[in-house]
Amino acid sequence: MSEEQKKPEHRSRPYTKAFRQFVASGWAERDTSAPDRARVADFAADRRASASADFAGRRLVVPAGGLKVRSNDCDYQFRPHSAFAHLTGLGSDREPDAVLVLEPTESGHEAVLYFRPLAGRDTEEFFGDSRYGEFWVGARPTLEDIEAELGVTARHIDELPDALAKDAGAVQLAVVRDADRDITALVDKVRSEAGVEQQETTLDDELARVLSTMRLIKDDWEIEQMQDAVDATERGFEAVIADLPKALESGRGERWVEGVFGLVARHEGNGVGYDSICASGDHANTLHWIKNTGEVKDGDLLLLDAGVEVDSLYTADITRTLPVNGTFSEVQRKIYDAVHAAQEAGIAAVKPGNKFSDVHAAAIRVIAEHLFEWGLLPEGVDVEKTLDTEEGQYHRRWMVHGTSHHLGIDVHDCALARKEDYMDAELKPGMILTVEPGLYFKADDQLVPQEFRGIGVRIEDDVLVTQDGHRTLSDHMPRSSSDVEEWIARVQRG
Repeated sequence: MSEEQKKPEHRSRPYTKAFRQFVASGWAERDTSAPDRARVADFAADRRASASADFAGRRLVVPAGGLKVRSNDCDYQFRPHSAFAHLTGLGSDREPDAVLVLEPTESGHEAVLYFRPLAGRDTEEFFGDSRYGEFWVGARPTLEDIEAELGVTARHIDELPDALAKDAGAVQLAVVRDADRDITALVDKVRSEAGVEQQETTLDDELARVLSTMRLIKDDWEIEQMQDAVDATERGFEAVIADLPKALESGRGERWVEGVFGLVARHEGNGVGYDSICASGDHANTLHWIKNTGEVKDGDLLLLDAGVEVDSLYTADITRTLPVNGTFSEVQRKIYDAVHAAQEAGIAAVKPGNKFSDVHAAAIRVIAEHLFEWGLLPEGVDVEKTLDTEEGQYHRRWMVHGTSHHLGIDVHDCALARKEDYMDAELKPGMILTVEPGLYFKADDQLVPQEFRGIGVRIEDDVLVTQDGHRTLSDHMPRSSSDVEEWIARVQRG
């Protein structure tokens, strides 16, 4: 018995010569017309040119990443590494195991995409490979398809090792190390065999940082994708609002909310951009509550932090805090209105020339003012004392997180940028950031009035920096307490 025949996954599959000939025959001719050039192709080419300018003469290796096992022989749905998606324009589930190589030339770099193209019907892969075979997972593009769609050179992934090894002693390699450990190991092996004495991880780190920092300013295509993601997210929120009565009566209502939003996200785009936070009652005071196992009860506030990721992989990130029964109680409204005022101050600070940190400073001051007014700060501590970053910060007990982060192809985009390029940087047109203050009064917090305990509120919107100020991409989603109540009533009336 051959080793192949011993494998359990092969026991039930026919492998006779006669069957292989049979399964390869009788198929209609494939449509070999080339796909249209993708609209994103020119934008992606500009992004690659930017990276090229920073790494003249270096061979840049940007993997998509491979399939990851969920359990046994089942893989997670594939999502390419964000740097790969940004530089190629490929989104959704494309293309596992692909590697973009920017090959140095006299005038810059040539973009070469190495991937596993469509296999012939006469191959073992076509019928027998459950991970990559067309019978199992569908047809992949051909080399010609990729070249027509993206405007890059396409080559078979089997050619990658020789391509990386070419002139490796003279040409420095840089790889996005966290994208695919097998490709990273291959690059390190090529370096070692070429006599490179020290692994060039410093250059690798610089490549990852540059590719992350490039995404701080979105091009026109990216801004359109972000608006599409926000618009789809609004439809997801309205589906949740419409189904709130069902969440109340179904048990484990947080899971019902998660499922309703997830249905819209999967239908409208690639799926959710991150695990949805569907936090009812005191669960809203756990900042990353993604278990979503709780009940949704009459009289609770539901904090829904969720975003649709569109097929291009750009994601919205929106939070609304909704009174489950449609009406805020007096104390809920008091807390909600304070958070709304803080958000208004934060959004107003989004404009060119201001620093990224100015947004947080504006919002957190309003939070501190309300906490002082309510008598929650320690005795002798006023607003200015608590805002002192060295000696104060008492208000952060009730809002521990920052007010903003950059947003785009990752929900926390540009995370590898240096502090001076992110937190300390000036806001520039094309940046997209969240503004999301909150107040969180845990049920067991004995330093706040009884009626505050168990109430958590966050309001989050996605804001584009423009030439003359800002545009709130999610501005059509109601935010004030009265507008939220009207929104719920309108949606539930149908």
